Amino acid sequence: MTDKLTVSVLGTGIMGAAMARNLARAGHTVRAWNRTRDKAEPLADDGAWVADTPADAVRGADVVLTMLYDGEAVLHVMRQAAPALAEGTAWVQSTTVGVDAVSGLAALASEHGLVFFDAPVLGTRQPAEAGQLLVLAAGPQAGRETVTPVFDAVGARTVWTGEDGAQGSATRLKLVANSWVLAATNATGEVLTLAQALGVDPRGFFDAIAGGPLDMGYLHAKAGLILDGRLTPPAFAVSTAVKDARLIVEAGRRAGIRLDVAEAGAARLARAAAQGHGEEDMAAAYYASFDEDADA
Repeated sequence: MTDKLTVSVLGTGIMGAAMARNLARAGHTVRAWNRTRDKAEPLADDGAWVADTPADAVRGADVVLTMLYDGEAVLHVMRQAAPALAEGTAWVQSTTVGVDAVSGLAALASEHGLVFFDAPVLGTRQPAEAGQLLVLAAGPQAGRETVTPVFDAVGARTVWTGEDGAQGSATRLKLVANSWVLAATNATGEVLTLAQALGVDPRGFFDAIAGGPLDMGYLHAKAGLILDGRLTPPAFAVSTAVKDARLIVEAGRRAGIRLDVAEAGAARLARAAAQGHGEEDMAAAYYASFDEDADA
């Protein structure tokens, strides 16, 4: 099998568009679809063919990659696309969905004879654009040679978590990783808020922890976005973080555990979205510390 594939990308938001561009740059034939066609149109300049419908996008594809908002959206779109796919086509499902949603998506794949890969990614706009995402993947050994060129085009590394994508082992790892990312994001906003409230220069805090175990590049990156007012365009939007936070809380509840920090973080992100910061970078959860009408 040639390593140059026809790849259909369904969903061309921040992540999907970047992944489609990197697939095209790697020499693959890219067919793209997005619910709002205007968001997909710029990909034509990168050599992608933009389709009007999911079914049109996937005809003749070797691999279908879904990068949509949530599990419900993936199910809706793939129900339209799947009848146009040949049996044995690989489906790389990269949307962050809940644990329960994975089994439903895998069942749809089985119904149409598709080879299902549970393959969420870790990373935001910048690593996506650079093809430096971390791919978390679960799927059969026998089909991996087909999807490996796709993963190599969009990511710097692939971590395989299992052979049965329907079990959602990659999605489970993604939710664990996202719980840390969202907790760190919320904590960054609160640190800056508290510093402001107490009259502390944030640089004094950064100097105090510099080079020690409490220091981390992510803290400086997100704090810089807040302090410099660079919350747009978002690397990862508040509105999407709200969805992921809810998935984490739901997964914990279904597992019978309490995730107090995750629950508080989800409420904090939702409050920031309600204040009008939904399309800003998730660092804008910072504003949730202030009353809606307060001068932050």
